[in-house]
Amino acid sequence: MKYAIYTIIALLLSTTAGSVTLPKVHDPVMAKGEDGRYYIFSTGMGISVMSSADLNDWQKEAPVFNPHTGIPQWAKDSVPGYRGHTWAPDISYQDGKWLLYYSCSTFGKNSSAIGLATNKTLDSKSPDFNWEDKGMVIKSHKHIDNWNAIDPNLIVAGNNRLLVYGSFWDGIQMVRLADDFKTPITKPVTIARRINKHLTISELDQIDNFTIEGGDTIEAGENAIEAPFIAYHDGYYYLFVSFDYCCRGQASTYKTVYGRSKHVEGPYFDKAGKAMEKGGGTLLYGPDEEFFGIGHCSVYEFDGKYYFLSHAYDKNRNGDARLFLKELKFDSDGWIQIDR
Repeated sequence: MKYAIYTIIALLLSTTAGSVTLPKVHDPVMAKGEDGRYYIFSTGMGISVMSSADLNDWQKEAPVFNPHTGIPQWAKDSVPGYRGHTWAPDISYQDGKWLLYYSCSTFGKNSSAIGLATNKTLDSKSPDFNWEDKGMVIKSHKHIDNWNAIDPNLIVAGNNRLLVYGSFWDGIQMVRLADDFKTPITKPVTIARRINKHLTISELDQIDNFTIEGGDTIEAGENAIEAPFIAYHDGYYYLFVSFDYCCRGQASTYKTVYGRSKHVEGPYFDKAGKAMEKGGGTLLYGPDEEFFGIGHCSVYEFDGKYYFLSHAYDKNRNGDARLFLKELKFDSDGWIQIDR
């Protein structure tokens, strides 16, 4: 299969100094900094960071939090088993500062929390560069909440500050935030599920556990959905989510699906007209002859072009997760065109 414009799949040589081409990554999000460089934030100890001047050659940067001394204490105290391996960040520029949301959790449990850190600049050479942790935004509790507080994404629409997040359990959640971008002011509402069924706490407690490669236990496997991201284009809000399973190497089955709505709070419908809260989702990318799975995406507009960013499990590299970056184009009806 041939991919046009910036398909990046390859090995990150983390022990090699200087720039590298074609990085290895998990759960990437991206921003264009004040210095004109592109910055990717991703899952890793203290939140992994890399930068590039051209979207091709990437340079490893220092993590947001020092893995030895800078992991927020509130997160370690609040999330049993969390020791600094921080998941699925989200980056955006709001009201004169960069907002970085991040996930604190352990695999297969919904005892999780989302935190927020801020910075005036992404340029580490600037005297203003300093990540300041603002603490917890929202937390989920096992046997109490039927949702999971991971995989955050901020969307600002007019005066609305909305955080979407979630995985498995009862699916993708949305809450409104106060002007501080931190305090939830509404209860979570489910906007997307893998199945056409509301899952109660009682039902979730009765779901049989299942195991993945390596013997880790995951709960709530019936509703295999996660990693929401909302992007706006020409009158529509597009909700992207991942179906099925990440993190299994060659056994990964990740699929990226999406729907759209005229209203940021939904409901979101796929191309066939099925609501995403009832299991809908139009396939965008998934397993094919090159990848075992493609998912956990983010979408951005840079210089008039839209880009799809995710990780993909590469069949030519034993199922390792590699950066997948591709330009997005829309047809005359506003649906995404795919070069397969």
